[in-house]
Amino acid sequence: MSFLEATVVCVALVALDLLARAWRIQWIVQGLGHRLGFWDSFVLNAFGDAACALTPLRIGGEPARLAGMLRSRVPATAAFIAISLEVLVAWPVIFAAAGWLAWRYAPSWWSMAGPSLAETAREAWPWVVLVTVVSALLWWYVRRVASPAVRHVRRPIRRAMVYWRRMPRWPLVASVPLSFLNLATRVAILPVLALTLPNPPALGPMVLGSFGLLYSQLILPTPSGAGAVELGFLGGAAGNLGSRSGWLLLAWRFYTNGIGIILGIVLAAHAYGWPALRRLARRWSNPD
Repeated sequence: MSFLEATVVCVALVALDLLARAWRIQWIVQGLGHRLGFWDSFVLNAFGDAACALTPLRIGGEPARLAGMLRSRVPATAAFIAISLEVLVAWPVIFAAAGWLAWRYAPSWWSMAGPSLAETAREAWPWVVLVTVVSALLWWYVRRVASPAVRHVRRPIRRAMVYWRRMPRWPLVASVPLSFLNLATRVAILPVLALTLPNPPALGPMVLGSFGLLYSQLILPTPSGAGAVELGFLGGAAGNLGSRSGWLLLAWRFYTNGIGIILGIVLAAHAYGWPALRRLARRWSNPD
């Protein structure tokens, strides 16, 4: 596959992901009895993507999406419940995909990536220690500065179960294939980029590696898993990508994180203005 063809495919995958997630939250909000346009759904997800990618432990993502819903005049309670229901639908899809990929490809992935990852850990042990220390400090920092409002956003799962029985089933049923499309399009980006190599790694283990690099960011404390993800990528978590691994890392980061950051910042600046974003950035950097 040529670089141009890979670029077209990756852009299409990103577009499909954005569409799927916008429809998912739009339909869930509509199922709760409130109106939310497609463009508003797209914008609030862009806010969330940028905030997730730029804040430790993705802690800014849900408040940013909540702000987008409130801007679209969705009541606060409905917004909380919509986000919770989305999580309740998406996580089982993620766990099911993780289980199937591990069952199908874990042995071959380990034989492909295990030796190179172990060698990278031995050779780059100062960086491994640094990433570990920074991660531990960020865990402590985020726990210290997290506001009651942010913690409250992550709590309403029990309340969501009440609304689960009241709302129609079609938004939840439709959210399952949309969640799978979200997962599949994002995981496919790295294998597509790898197809530009003369000798790409085996597809199955590479897909498992791509999944791990993406979804480990949900639990890594640094913004977008910075540091740990790069070590894993360059260390061979998705296979031996050869001398072009650095360029592939930059391209992969652009498609999986960069586009979301750019869209979110531009749309937030258009909605709230640059001065408001600068004040918000100062609040995050100086919480006291």
